[in-house]
Amino acid sequence: MTGLNPPEVPRTPASPSSAEGASPPPAGAHPRGSDRDGARPGRARRERRPLTWEEVRRRNYVERVKHEKLPFDLLDELPRLAATHYEDIPEDDILRLQWWGLYHDKPKVGTFMMRVKIPGGIVTPQQLRVIGEISRRFGRNSGEISTRQNIQIHWIELKDVPAIFDLLRQNGLTTAGACGDILRNITGCPVAGIDAGELFDTRPYVRALADFFYHNREYSDLPRKHKWTLAACPHQCNAPEIHDVGLVGTVVDGQPGFAVLVGGGLSTYPRLAEPLGVFVPPEELIDFLRALLEVWSNDLTYRANRAKARFKFMVEDHGPEAIRRRIEERLGRPLRPLAEVPRPAGRTGHLGIHPQKQEGRYYIGFPVFPGLISGDQMVAVADLAEAYGEDVRFTREQNLIITGIARADVDRVVAAMAELGFPLDVNPVRGGSIACTGNPHCNYAVGDTKPQLVRLVERLEARFGEAIADLHIHLDGCPHACGQHWVGDVGIQGTTARDERGEKIPAYDILLRGGLGPEAAIGRPVARRVPADRLGDYVERLVAFYLAERRPGESPQAFFRRHDDAQLLAVMEG
Repeated sequence: MTGLNPPEVPRTPASPSSAEGASPPPAGAHPRGSDRDGARPGRARRERRPLTWEEVRRRNYVERVKHEKLPFDLLDELPRLAATHYEDIPEDDILRLQWWGLYHDKPKVGTFMMRVKIPGGIVTPQQLRVIGEISRRFGRNSGEISTRQNIQIHWIELKDVPAIFDLLRQNGLTTAGACGDILRNITGCPVAGIDAGELFDTRPYVRALADFFYHNREYSDLPRKHKWTLAACPHQCNAPEIHDVGLVGTVVDGQPGFAVLVGGGLSTYPRLAEPLGVFVPPEELIDFLRALLEVWSNDLTYRANRAKARFKFMVEDHGPEAIRRRIEERLGRPLRPLAEVPRPAGRTGHLGIHPQKQEGRYYIGFPVFPGLISGDQMVAVADLAEAYGEDVRFTREQNLIITGIARADVDRVVAAMAELGFPLDVNPVRGGSIACTGNPHCNYAVGDTKPQLVRLVERLEARFGEAIADLHIHLDGCPHACGQHWVGDVGIQGTTARDERGEKIPAYDILLRGGLGPEAAIGRPVARRVPADRLGDYVERLVAFYLAERRPGESPQAFFRRHDDAQLLAVMEG
């Protein structure tokens, strides 16, 4: 694409930060502002000497592993690893496989989860067919849609990886950087380029960034994972507020471009992103993002302690103004100021039947509850899209969209998808609720996620019906927040508790007051260590209380803010 090839960015090393880490703010905090020298107001100053690479590698095992062999270089060794017995492969190389989209399945007996990286969540029918065939041949017909618009397949064995990678490469797909300390999949609005309400088509920019960064060895050794999202959706359905970098489409003086949010993220330290206060036109995107990556990556402070090696901690420590100055110094020029980031128009999952901006064409968003899609289903959806549509899109809420359908074929596609297991006439709560991988595959999960979400939703549907259509339940099996429990209407995180005999049992924390869009906020735990067999009772009582006592048009988030923890906990406990 013209205009997106940047001039060479200077490689002058950024000066190390003077602060090494920070205690987290209260849950829900959204810090803003900084003083003139870049230190955050209210934060104790601690002068620290600059770190050296030798110290970083001594203190951080992963940094040593990356230094000894860059994980991207492992590609040439895949045939050797594939021919090696699993137990004879060095653990360091197992770690490096993450850069090629491979994580241990649980238990660690030689099978892996493979994540296919899909920029903006858009695949052609042929690409989806290939992923489905890989699932059927090598992954026991498994598949799931991630909250980063990827497809994940379990049960992959290393002996099959060279053949799988050949298939992916031949069809314009990759797993490169799907895991590891690298730029992860660039997400966006799943109906970019076809939605009548979008400000402009962002697909060329997502594609250009993916083409430049995804296989770029120079940016394959970041302090930790790094997440971008880019869209011009008026609803900001791609959740820019919880990304390291959120690029929000806007138009200034007739020119399309992007407002920038920085420092968002969830996991064990949830934080909403803050405005950088700049406008970046499309032709400057790669130049700008290279400088941002280098400012963060070259500051050794954020490599020494892996628990603090996320961009959000740098933004938290110094504030967006100081980050902006560092980027400008690296670019050698000022960035164009922008007074205000556009606010989202509301919330949408882009589900249901919608006319496209292309005359006579429609897109249809289908709930994929709870985010699971088999290889057989992928192949069948690909065949359907090829016969009647254009392409297939995956959403942040783990659903799928078929685009480019003629009006005369809409009913036929809806009926065929229902036969495949993706009916459109279901309670919308199924399309708005998400769960992480959880048991039995994830090594971090301490409880069920997807089965538990299904049980909860079915129970709530049976009692409340369409009254819960707009409810968003986000359920995670651990604190890492792949299921984004911090920003659900009802957020649920797996943990453990002790029964009356003192034995460990699965349990869940329930978090409230979180949200995305116009009411973006980080939730806070209200009920702790609820035994798994009582979770349904707690959530059902809570939802009943909300539906009975809410004001007209009041959202769950606003309702829960209106009541204190003690009252909400008493309701849940019955």
